[in-house]
Amino acid sequence: MEILKRIPLIVLLMLGAVKLQAQTGTVLQKVFKNSYADENNKNYTAAINDITPYYSEGSYELNVRLGWLNYLNKSYNASQNYYAKAIAVKPAAIEAKFGYIKPLSYLQSWDKVVDQYLAIIKIDPQNTQANYWLGVIYYNRKQYDAAIRCFKVVINLYPFDYDGNHMLAWSCLFSGKKAEAQTYFEKALLIKPDDTSSLDGLSKSK
Repeated sequence: MEILKRIPLIVLLMLGAVKLQAQTGTVLQKVFKNSYADENNKNYTAAINDITPYYSEGSYELNVRLGWLNYLNKSYNASQNYYAKAIAVKPAAIEAKFGYIKPLSYLQSWDKVVDQYLAIIKIDPQNTQANYWLGVIYYNRKQYDAAIRCFKVVINLYPFDYDGNHMLAWSCLFSGKKAEAQTYFEKALLIKPDDTSSLDGLSKSK
C-alpha cells in the first residue's frame, strides 16, 4: 500500500522533469538563435557570450558550438579545448573530430591532427576527406607508401577526381613506382588538360 501512495508523487516528479526539460530546450533554442545572429554579423565575442552562461561540460552541442565560435574568434587554444570535450562526450562522432582539426592545424599540432584523421578513418574507413588530407600530411612528411594507401581510398571511390589522381601520381613517383605514376598523371590530365604539375610529373615518370 505504501508503494501505491508514492505513485502520484513519482508521477508529479516525472511531469515536473519533463516540463523543466521542455523549458530548458526552449531557452537554448533562443540562445542559439541569438548566437547565430551575432555570428552572421561577425561579432564572435558576442556569439560566445550568448552561449557561455548556459554552458554545461556534458553537452555535446554547447561544446561544439563554443569550439567553432572560438575558432572563428582566433582563440585556438580555447577552441581545441571545447572540441576535445565534445569528443569525450560523443567519441563515436566524427563531426567534432573534424572541428578539432581546425584549431590544431593553426596551432601546428600536426601529430594531433594525424591522430584525429586516424580516429575518423577508424570509424569511417571510406571517408574521403580524412583520407585525402591525411595522405597530404604523409606526402609532406615523405612517407609515400602511407600516402599512397590514403589516396587510393579516394580514387577508388572517386576515380575521376583530379586531386586524388594527382597526389597519388606524385606519391607513386617519389616512391619509385614510375609506371603507376605515369598512369595516374595521365588520368589527372584527362580531368585537367594542360595542368603544369601533372605534365611535369608525367615527363619525370617516363
